[in-house]
Amino acid sequence: MVGDQGAPQQELPETDTVVLEYRPTVEDLTAALRARKGVSRASRRQWWVLGALAVLFALQIAALMAGGSAAPLPPLVGLFVYGVMIAITPRLQARQFYRLAELQGTFRATVTDAGVTVATDNTTTSLNWVAQPRYRETADLFVLLTSDKNAIGFTVLPKRAAAQARSDVTRLRAILDRNVTRV
Repeated sequence: MVGDQGAPQQELPETDTVVLEYRPTVEDLTAALRARKGVSRASRRQWWVLGALAVLFALQIAALMAGGSAAPLPPLVGLFVYGVMIAITPRLQARQFYRLAELQGTFRATVTDAGVTVATDNTTTSLNWVAQPRYRETADLFVLLTSDKNAIGFTVLPKRAAAQARSDVTRLRAILDRNVTRV
């Protein structure tokens, strides 16, 4: 027999666990996509382009008011359409994601210091913190994000899904703060 029978056994620390059970909504997914846009380089580039176009628009209006020739209509229409598309894209994408999520049924996310496991009626996915090493918190949810420059992958954890709302949300935030970076 190998081992030290006289040594006291060390207890393993109990890991904190938070379980969330929910069905994603279009609003959840829209908020997650908007949160994701906040860390995406491509999204920041879109806003810079929109800002530059807005400055050009203002210059054209100023020239028109100063007695210059009328501003050409196509660039003005293009600026308007570009701005509207930037604003509504997260909602349109969320509706597409929702159609996929709806087919999965109820989501059950288990969050521990080891990572996140999301089980649905049809699938189970386990992610360690290396897979999604950062997160963003909104008023209604936590969004786990991949580390690539455009945050391609994300996991949505709605706060409303917490069984004991305040204490579970606080524990979930603590787990995330210990294991991943808040952005």
